[in-house]
Amino acid sequence: MNRTIEHIKGQDSVLRVAIKEAGYEENKPTIRHIWLDVAPGELVGLIGPNGAGKSTTIKTILGLMAHVDGEIVLGGKNKRYAYVPEQPVFYEYMTLWEHLHLAASAFEIEEKQFSAKADELLERFRLSEEKHHYPSHFSKGMQQKLMLIIAFLLEPDVYIVDEPFVGLDPRATSDFLKLLEGERERGAGVLMSTHVLDTAERICTGFVLINNGSVVARGSMHEVRSDAGCAENATLFECFHALT
Repeated sequence: MNRTIEHIKGQDSVLRVAIKEAGYEENKPTIRHIWLDVAPGELVGLIGPNGAGKSTTIKTILGLMAHVDGEIVLGGKNKRYAYVPEQPVFYEYMTLWEHLHLAASAFEIEEKQFSAKADELLERFRLSEEKHHYPSHFSKGMQQKLMLIIAFLLEPDVYIVDEPFVGLDPRATSDFLKLLEGERERGAGVLMSTHVLDTAERICTGFVLINNGSVVARGSMHEVRSDAGCAENATLFECFHALT
């Protein structure tokens, strides 16, 4: 294993990924030659069909893969990232508010600052009345909102978000995108894996398309269209099918 987490000096990048190969078993790589970079304020879409290697790429970035040859470099002011999983993760016997308080305590957020920010986010996602209830009794959409609230509460340098739109109703999706835009204006970067290609095309500043464990296109929509051999007015959906 050859993986390091380092700090970048300056503001030229909040996340830099250079994975030569990574896999679940030794000498059996699942992904190869994954290179990507997220700058402050950027929203990079990680796109690919099921089984292409998106989840393995995210796990590698998070340091969850045992067999890795590559380097993950984390930058930004606080050297802090927030991960929003596709499947919500929570403690069965902790209330919504206790989950938020635990996250704030782990990152040493002052109590006054935490309470004000947490209440603001709960109101934004219309969960104020549920703050002392158990997420295990929530709907999938409400559980996903909890994951998003924890992420926004931490104000990280980079967000790593896996399929955030699953389970969210249109209003919650709008709230999420508005908050994300505010975080990008603050200087946070975002790496987002999603199958919602029309939304990705509208909101992402750049793309990394993965197929069969390797990058097949990267860059702006113009560059993706060029890599895919598609017309200048081709959609991300059309480029996706041409490349995969």
